Amino acid sequence: MARYTGPRVRINRRFGQPVFAAKMREHKAYPPGVHGPKSRRKLSDYGLGLAEKQKLRFQYGLLERQFRRIYEQALKKRGVTGETLLQLLETRLDNVVYRIGFATTRPFARQLVTHGHILVNGHRVYSPSYNVKAGDIVDVKETAVTKQLVAKSLESAQIRPVPEWISFNKDALRAQVVRIPTRDEIQPIANEQQVVEFYSR
Repeated sequence: MARYTGPRVRINRRFGQPVFAAKMREHKAYPPGVHGPKSRRKLSDYGLGLAEKQKLRFQYGLLERQFRRIYEQALKKRGVTGETLLQLLETRLDNVVYRIGFATTRPFARQLVTHGHILVNGHRVYSPSYNVKAGDIVDVKETAVTKQLVAKSLESAQIRPVPEWISFNKDALRAQVVRIPTRDEIQPIANEQQVVEFYSR
């Protein structure tokens, strides 16, 4: 399973915002590198588009080929390509598991899915890239180990509210995707229009 395993705090410092859940260092609030806090040259349009694309890619834990494939899917669908791209990223099963609170981080959510702990409409799904649809029911496997893992994550994720496009029953450990989220509900950390322009060059 290919994934990014490099330094996360370094990525957060590069973009100046918490792309990963790793803690930002307040005493190093400047980009990493040998030149340290010295000012850098102004980024070109290409550099700006690349940075916005990398933010989304790192946030959702995707490699370049996976991200490019999702962009091509968004390009074929009707509507605004940028918003469709965000919706495809947000409705990935691993991200939905994270949004519900079954996992404290997206990498952990990905692991829960690949290890068979997550059910969609009563069937076990092993693919983190599976896109859920409106009306789909997401719950966990009926085993003591799974419930213990999820319960521990739910305690840690209490400060992170479940989004309105997901209906969650905490007692039953069951959630339903009510509808596809809008851009305002996703609140992306990057400018998706610049990502579209970057790929359309």
